[in-house]
Amino acid sequence: MQSSGTYKDDFRHQGMRRKLIDNLRGKGITDETVLSAMNTIPRHFFLDMAFEKIAYEDKAFPIAAEQTISQPYTVAYQTQLLQIKKGDKVLEIGTGSIYQTTILAEMGAQAVFTIERQKKLFDLQKNYVFKGKYLNIKFFYGDGFIGLPTYAPFDKILITAAAPFIPPKLVEQLKIGGFMVLPVDEGENQRMLRITKLADGSIQQEQFEEFSFVPMLAGKNL
Repeated sequence: MQSSGTYKDDFRHQGMRRKLIDNLRGKGITDETVLSAMNTIPRHFFLDMAFEKIAYEDKAFPIAAEQTISQPYTVAYQTQLLQIKKGDKVLEIGTGSIYQTTILAEMGAQAVFTIERQKKLFDLQKNYVFKGKYLNIKFFYGDGFIGLPTYAPFDKILITAAAPFIPPKLVEQLKIGGFMVLPVDEGENQRMLRITKLADGSIQQEQFEEFSFVPMLAGKNL
């Protein structure tokens, strides 16, 4: 994330962003609400200034704590599967750079509760560039496998790291009829799943493309 006072979004940035959005359409992203949010949010704000000129390439980039900001296609793909509706209460596991979080907030979620286990990344929210705008974002330092039972149930749950299994406590915190989108499996590649919670508390799984994420780990890391 850039330091205070360096945030500029000029015509050059906006042009690169429009080109990225066209690229995402070409790759099969059809949800115009997702594309509009990604066209609105300057991705370069969430990266070190060294990456500013290439911030709108469809690539993942390193951030603090040996983590990454996801490839824009991955962000768009997961968000499209989540089917965010205005007024949704969303739980995000893995705040990371806060970019994905901001996309969810821009799309009209009533509240986005986001958990980060890396203290260095959690502390980024103190200098969050949109702190005064997206008041619907609530930041938490904690264990994503545990979730936030106090604030449950959630309409939608998004996991932005590779889960070794579907976390049962998060299924408990999902509303009946709600969606959880997550990459599952250990190893180099993960299956993208969408979980729907049924009326009897059981789940229905849909499987989509394979992606590569950093692993989802238990506990908190100072």
